[in-house]
Amino acid sequence: MKLALIGATGLVGQVMIKVLEERNFPVTDFYPAASARSVGKLISFGGKSYKVCSIQDALDARPPIAIFSAGAGVSREWAPKFAEAGTFVIDNSSAWRMSPEIPLVVPEVNSHVLNKDARIIANPNCSTIQMVVALKPLHQAYGIRRLVISTYQSVTGTGVEAVKQLEDERAGRIPSMVYPYPIDMNCFPHGGDFLENGYTAEEMKLVNETRKILEDNNIRITSTVVRIPVKGGHSEAINIETDKPFELKDVLSLFQNTPGIVVQDNVAENIYPMPRFAEGKDEVFVGRIRRDTSLENGLDIWVVADNLRKGAATNAVQIAQVLLEKKLVQP
Repeated sequence: MKLALIGATGLVGQVMIKVLEERNFPVTDFYPAASARSVGKLISFGGKSYKVCSIQDALDARPPIAIFSAGAGVSREWAPKFAEAGTFVIDNSSAWRMSPEIPLVVPEVNSHVLNKDARIIANPNCSTIQMVVALKPLHQAYGIRRLVISTYQSVTGTGVEAVKQLEDERAGRIPSMVYPYPIDMNCFPHGGDFLENGYTAEEMKLVNETRKILEDNNIRITSTVVRIPVKGGHSEAINIETDKPFELKDVLSLFQNTPGIVVQDNVAENIYPMPRFAEGKDEVFVGRIRRDTSLENGLDIWVVADNLRKGAATNAVQIAQVLLEKKLVQP
Protein backbone atom coordinates (compact mmCIF):
# COMPACT_ATOMS: atom_id res chain seq x y z
CA MET A 1 0.00 0.00 0.00
CA LYS A 2 1.39 3.34 -1.06
CA LEU A 3 0.23 6.33 0.98
CA ALA A 4 1.13 9.99 0.53
CA LEU A 5 0.83 12.56 3.31
CA ILE A 6 0.83 16.11 1.99
CA GLY A 7 1.78 18.52 4.76
CA ALA A 8 3.69 15.87 6.68
CA THR A 9 5.85 18.37 8.57
CA GLY A 10 2.95 20.43 9.94
CA LEU A 11 1.25 20.24 13.33
CA VAL A 12 -1.65 18.10 12.10
CA GLY A 13 0.60 16.15 9.73
CA GLN A 14 2.73 14.99 12.63
CA VAL A 15 -0.36 13.82 14.51
CA MET A 16 -1.55 12.00 11.39
CA ILE A 17 1.71 10.05 11.32
CA LYS A 18 1.19 9.10 14.96
CA VAL A 19 -2.40 7.97 14.36
CA LEU A 20 -1.43 5.94 11.29
CA GLU A 21 1.20 4.16 13.41
CA GLU A 22 -1.15 3.57 16.33
CA ARG A 23 -3.82 2.09 14.09
CA ASN A 24 -1.32 -0.07 12.18
CA PHE A 25 -2.54 1.28 8.88
CA PRO A 26 -1.07 -1.02 6.21
CA VAL A 27 1.51 1.25 4.60
CA THR A 28 4.44 -0.26 2.72
CA ASP A 29 5.53 2.79 0.72
CA PHE A 30 5.21 6.12 2.52
CA TYR A 31 5.55 9.45 0.72
CA PRO A 32 5.72 12.38 3.17
CA ALA A 33 5.43 15.55 1.11
CA ALA A 34 5.71 19.21 2.04
CA SER A 35 6.77 22.59 0.70
CA ALA A 36 10.08 23.08 -1.08
CA ARG A 37 11.79 24.35 2.07
CA SER A 38 11.12 21.02 3.82
CA VAL A 39 12.12 18.69 0.98
CA GLY A 40 14.98 16.45 2.06
CA LYS A 41 14.22 16.57 5.77
CA LEU A 42 13.90 13.22 7.51
CA ILE A 43 10.63 12.02 9.00
CA SER A 44 10.17 8.89 11.10
CA PHE A 45 7.27 6.57 10.36
CA GLY A 46 6.79 2.98 11.42
CA GLY A 47 10.32 2.70 12.72
CA LYS A 48 11.86 3.88 9.46
CA SER A 49 13.20 7.21 8.25
CA TYR A 50 11.80 8.82 5.12
CA LYS A 51 12.97 11.87 3.25
CA VAL A 52 10.35 14.53 2.71
CA CYS A 53 9.57 14.69 -1.01
CA SER A 54 7.90 17.26 -3.21
CA ILE A 55 4.17 17.08 -3.91
CA GLN A 56 4.99 16.29 -7.54
CA ASP A 57 7.11 13.33 -6.46
CA ALA A 58 4.22 12.05 -4.35
CA LEU A 59 1.86 12.43 -7.31
CA ASP A 60 4.27 10.57 -9.61
CA ALA A 61 4.17 7.61 -7.19
CA ARG A 62 0.41 7.26 -7.86
CA PRO A 63 -0.57 6.21 -4.34
CA PRO A 64 -4.07 4.77 -3.83
CA ILE A 65 -4.60 7.22 -0.94
CA ALA A 66 -3.25 10.71 -0.31
CA ILE A 67 -4.08 12.59 2.88
CA PHE A 68 -3.80 16.37 2.54
CA SER A 69 -3.15 18.71 5.45
CA ALA A 70 -1.38 21.61 3.81
CA GLY A 71 -4.00 24.35 3.49
CA ALA A 72 -6.79 25.16 1.08
CA GLY A 73 -4.57 26.68 -1.61
CA VAL A 74 -2.42 23.56 -1.92
CA SER A 75 -5.51 21.36 -1.93
CA ARG A 76 -7.22 23.34 -4.68
CA GLU A 77 -4.12 23.08 -6.86
CA TRP A 78 -3.08 19.50 -6.23
CA ALA A 79 -6.07 17.43 -5.08
CA PRO A 80 -7.66 17.32 -8.57
CA LYS A 81 -4.35 16.16 -10.05
CA PHE A 82 -4.16 13.26 -7.59
CA ALA A 83 -7.81 12.42 -8.20
CA GLU A 84 -7.24 12.37 -11.96
CA ALA A 85 -4.39 9.91 -11.36
CA GLY A 86 -6.82 7.57 -9.58
CA THR A 87 -5.90 8.47 -6.01
CA PHE A 88 -8.44 8.88 -3.24
CA VAL A 89 -7.70 12.28 -1.68
CA ILE A 90 -8.72 12.87 1.94
CA ASP A 91 -8.46 16.61 2.37
CA ASN A 92 -8.25 18.29 5.77
CA SER A 93 -8.57 21.86 4.47
CA SER A 94 -11.69 23.95 3.88
CA ALA A 95 -11.20 23.85 0.09
CA TRP A 96 -13.81 21.26 -0.85
CA ARG A 97 -16.12 20.92 2.15
CA MET A 98 -19.10 22.74 0.72
CA SER A 99 -18.73 21.56 -2.89
CA PRO A 100 -21.99 19.70 -3.58
CA GLU A 101 -20.27 16.83 -5.37
CA ILE A 102 -17.61 16.28 -2.67
CA PRO A 103 -18.47 14.02 0.29
CA LEU A 104 -17.96 15.63 3.71
CA VAL A 105 -17.39 12.67 5.98
CA VAL A 106 -17.35 11.72 9.64
CA PRO A 107 -17.18 7.90 9.56
CA GLU A 108 -19.40 7.34 12.62
CA VAL A 109 -22.06 9.54 11.02
CA ASN A 110 -22.16 9.25 7.22
CA SER A 111 -19.62 6.80 5.81
CA HIS A 112 -22.40 5.59 3.47
CA VAL A 113 -21.64 8.53 1.14
CA LEU A 114 -18.22 7.10 0.24
CA ASN A 115 -18.07 5.38 -3.14
CA LYS A 116 -15.64 4.59 -5.96
CA ASP A 117 -16.41 7.83 -7.77
CA ALA A 118 -15.72 10.09 -4.77
CA ARG A 119 -12.02 10.62 -5.40
CA ILE A 120 -11.83 13.79 -3.29
CA ILE A 121 -13.21 13.43 0.23
CA ALA A 122 -13.41 16.39 2.59
CA ASN A 123 -12.51 16.17 6.28
CA PRO A 124 -14.86 18.55 8.15
CA ASN A 125 -13.87 21.39 10.45
CA CYS A 126 -12.61 20.16 13.81
CA SER A 127 -15.50 21.65 15.79
CA THR A 128 -18.06 20.20 13.41
CA ILE A 129 -16.63 16.69 13.61
CA GLN A 130 -16.97 16.25 17.36
CA MET A 131 -20.40 17.87 17.41
CA VAL A 132 -22.04 15.76 14.70
CA VAL A 133 -20.81 12.55 16.35
CA ALA A 134 -22.93 13.57 19.34
CA LEU A 135 -25.84 14.93 17.29
CA LYS A 136 -26.32 12.01 14.90
CA PRO A 137 -28.10 9.64 17.34
CA LEU A 138 -30.31 12.48 18.57
CA HIS A 139 -31.27 13.49 15.05
CA GLN A 140 -32.13 9.90 14.15
CA ALA A 141 -34.23 9.36 17.25
CA TYR A 142 -35.96 12.70 17.73
CA GLY A 143 -35.18 15.00 14.83
CA ILE A 144 -33.24 18.21 15.45
CA ARG A 145 -35.12 21.44 14.86
CA ARG A 146 -32.63 24.04 16.12
CA LEU A 147 -29.08 24.28 17.49
CA VAL A 148 -27.43 27.05 19.50
CA ILE A 149 -23.69 26.35 19.60
CA SER A 150 -20.97 28.03 21.67
CA THR A 151 -17.44 26.74 21.20
CA TYR A 152 -14.37 27.15 23.40
CA GLN A 153 -11.51 26.36 21.07
CA SER A 154 -7.88 25.48 21.67
CA VAL A 155 -5.05 27.52 20.19
CA THR A 156 -3.83 24.35 18.43
CA GLY A 157 -6.76 24.87 16.06
CA THR A 158 -4.93 27.90 14.68
CA GLY A 159 -1.57 26.16 14.36
CA VAL A 160 1.92 25.92 15.77
CA GLU A 161 2.52 29.69 15.69
CA ALA A 162 -0.53 30.26 17.88
CA VAL A 163 0.78 27.71 20.37
CA LYS A 164 4.08 29.58 20.38
CA GLN A 165 2.30 32.88 21.04
CA LEU A 166 0.57 31.36 24.09
CA GLU A 167 3.79 29.79 25.37
CA ASP A 168 5.78 33.00 24.89
CA GLU A 169 3.15 35.01 26.76
CA ARG A 170 3.17 32.56 29.67
CA ALA A 171 6.96 32.62 29.79
CA GLY A 172 7.09 36.43 29.76
CA ARG A 173 8.70 36.57 26.34
CA ILE A 174 7.66 39.06 23.67
CA PRO A 175 5.48 36.98 21.35
CA SER A 176 5.04 37.07 17.63
CA MET A 177 1.34 37.89 17.45
CA VAL A 178 -0.83 35.46 15.52
CA TYR A 179 -4.01 36.66 17.23
CA PRO A 180 -5.11 40.31 17.40
CA TYR A 181 -4.83 40.20 21.23
CA PRO A 182 -2.94 38.29 23.90
CA ILE A 183 -4.46 34.83 24.39
CA ASP A 184 -3.02 33.93 27.80
CA MET A 185 -5.40 34.90 30.64
CA ASN A 186 -7.87 35.92 27.96
CA CYS A 187 -10.50 34.68 25.52
CA PHE A 188 -12.04 36.34 22.51
CA PRO A 189 -15.10 35.64 20.32
CA HIS A 190 -13.16 35.55 17.08
CA GLY A 191 -12.47 32.46 14.98
CA GLY A 192 -11.74 33.02 11.30
CA ASP A 193 -12.47 36.19 9.36
CA PHE A 194 -15.59 38.22 10.06
CA LEU A 195 -18.18 38.01 7.31
CA GLU A 196 -20.79 40.48 6.07
CA ASN A 197 -23.52 38.79 8.12
CA GLY A 198 -21.59 39.44 11.36
CA TYR A 199 -20.63 35.80 11.87
CA THR A 200 -17.07 34.53 11.48
CA ALA A 201 -15.98 31.96 8.92
CA GLU A 202 -15.54 29.37 11.70
CA GLU A 203 -19.08 29.99 12.90
CA MET A 204 -20.55 29.54 9.45
CA LYS A 205 -18.61 26.29 9.01
CA LEU A 206 -20.52 24.92 11.99
CA VAL A 207 -23.79 25.97 10.37
CA ASN A 208 -23.19 24.77 6.83
CA GLU A 209 -21.13 21.64 7.47
CA THR A 210 -23.55 20.31 10.08
CA ARG A 211 -26.47 20.55 7.67
CA LYS A 212 -24.49 18.81 4.93
CA ILE A 213 -23.24 15.94 7.10
CA LEU A 214 -26.61 15.32 8.76
CA GLU A 215 -28.27 15.69 5.33
CA ASP A 216 -30.86 18.14 6.60
CA ASN A 217 -30.92 21.74 5.40
CA ASN A 218 -33.94 22.53 7.56
CA ILE A 219 -32.03 22.53 10.87
CA ARG A 220 -31.87 26.09 12.20
CA ILE A 221 -28.39 26.78 13.56
CA THR A 222 -26.62 29.70 15.18
CA SER A 223 -23.11 29.63 16.61
CA THR A 224 -20.48 31.63 18.46
CA VAL A 225 -16.81 30.64 18.33
CA VAL A 226 -14.53 31.59 21.23
CA ARG A 227 -10.76 31.07 21.36
CA ILE A 228 -9.40 30.16 24.80
CA PRO A 229 -5.85 29.65 26.18
CA VAL A 230 -5.90 25.85 26.04
CA LYS A 231 -3.68 23.50 24.02
CA GLY A 232 -5.47 20.20 24.48
CA GLY A 233 -8.83 20.29 22.70
CA HIS A 234 -12.07 22.01 21.80
CA SER A 235 -15.17 22.26 24.01
CA GLU A 236 -18.73 23.01 22.95
CA ALA A 237 -21.90 23.97 24.78
CA ILE A 238 -24.76 22.84 22.56
CA ASN A 239 -28.39 23.72 23.08
CA ILE A 240 -30.69 21.44 21.07
CA GLU A 241 -34.38 21.70 20.25
CA THR A 242 -35.84 18.43 19.00
CA ASP A 243 -38.96 17.75 16.96
CA LYS A 244 -40.10 14.91 19.20
CA PRO A 245 -40.22 14.73 23.02
CA PHE A 246 -37.54 12.71 24.77
CA GLU A 247 -36.71 11.19 28.14
CA LEU A 248 -33.27 11.97 29.58
CA LYS A 249 -32.64 8.30 30.40
CA ASP A 250 -33.19 7.45 26.73
CA VAL A 251 -30.85 10.23 25.61
CA LEU A 252 -28.20 8.94 27.99
CA SER A 253 -28.65 5.41 26.64
CA LEU A 254 -28.29 6.67 23.07
CA PHE A 255 -24.96 8.32 23.87
CA GLN A 256 -23.71 5.30 25.81
CA ASN A 257 -24.42 3.02 22.85
CA THR A 258 -23.01 5.23 20.10
CA PRO A 259 -19.54 4.22 18.81
CA GLY A 260 -16.96 6.94 19.32
CA ILE A 261 -18.72 8.57 22.30
CA VAL A 262 -17.66 8.36 25.93
CA VAL A 263 -20.22 9.65 28.44
CA GLN A 264 -18.77 11.55 31.42
CA ASP A 265 -21.81 12.74 33.30
CA ASN A 266 -21.81 12.44 37.08
CA VAL A 267 -22.07 15.93 38.54
CA ALA A 268 -22.31 14.57 42.09
CA GLU A 269 -18.65 13.60 41.75
CA ASN A 270 -17.68 16.52 39.47
CA ILE A 271 -17.31 14.23 36.47
CA TYR A 272 -17.75 15.99 33.14
CA PRO A 273 -15.69 16.33 29.95
CA MET A 274 -12.66 18.62 29.95
CA PRO A 275 -9.95 19.25 27.34
CA ARG A 276 -7.30 18.40 29.94
CA PHE A 277 -8.44 14.77 29.86
CA ALA A 278 -9.49 14.58 26.20
CA GLU A 279 -6.00 15.46 24.96
CA GLY A 280 -4.35 12.57 23.15
CA LYS A 281 -7.58 10.57 22.85
CA ASP A 282 -9.71 9.74 19.82
CA GLU A 283 -13.15 9.67 21.42
CA VAL A 284 -15.78 12.39 21.69
CA PHE A 285 -16.66 13.06 25.33
CA VAL A 286 -20.22 14.07 26.24
CA GLY A 287 -21.52 15.31 29.60
CA ARG A 288 -23.65 17.91 31.43
CA ILE A 289 -26.63 16.20 29.79
CA ARG A 290 -29.72 17.99 31.02
CA ARG A 291 -33.13 19.18 29.96
CA ASP A 292 -33.43 22.83 28.93
CA THR A 293 -36.16 23.96 31.34
CA SER A 294 -36.89 27.09 29.27
CA LEU A 295 -37.91 25.22 26.14
CA GLU A 296 -40.20 22.37 25.16
CA ASN A 297 -38.10 19.51 23.77
CA GLY A 298 -34.93 21.37 24.76
CA LEU A 299 -31.65 19.64 25.66
CA ASP A 300 -28.24 20.92 26.76
CA ILE A 301 -25.01 18.96 26.33
CA TRP A 302 -21.29 19.67 26.72
CA VAL A 303 -19.01 18.07 24.13
CA VAL A 304 -15.19 17.88 24.23
CA ALA A 305 -12.62 16.28 21.93
CA ASP A 306 -8.97 16.56 20.96
CA ASN A 307 -9.14 18.82 17.91
CA LEU A 308 -5.86 17.57 16.44
CA ARG A 309 -6.92 13.94 16.70
CA LYS A 310 -10.67 13.31 16.25
CA GLY A 311 -11.04 16.86 14.96
CA ALA A 312 -8.48 16.30 12.20
CA ALA A 313 -5.95 13.45 12.04
CA THR A 314 -7.97 10.58 13.48
CA ASN A 315 -11.03 11.37 11.39
CA ALA A 316 -8.91 11.44 8.22
CA VAL A 317 -7.30 8.09 9.04
CA GLN A 318 -10.71 6.63 9.88
CA ILE A 319 -11.90 7.67 6.42
CA ALA A 320 -8.91 5.85 4.91
CA GLN A 321 -9.81 2.79 6.96
CA VAL A 322 -13.37 2.87 5.62
CA LEU A 323 -11.99 2.99 2.07
CA LEU A 324 -10.13 -0.24 2.85
CA GLU A 325 -13.13 -1.85 4.56
CA LYS A 326 -15.35 -1.07 1.58
CA LYS A 327 -12.64 -2.45 -0.71
CA LEU A 328 -12.58 0.82 -2.62
CA VAL A 329 -8.80 0.57 -2.39
CA GLN A 330 -6.71 -2.57 -2.05
CA PRO A 331 -3.89 -2.96 0.52
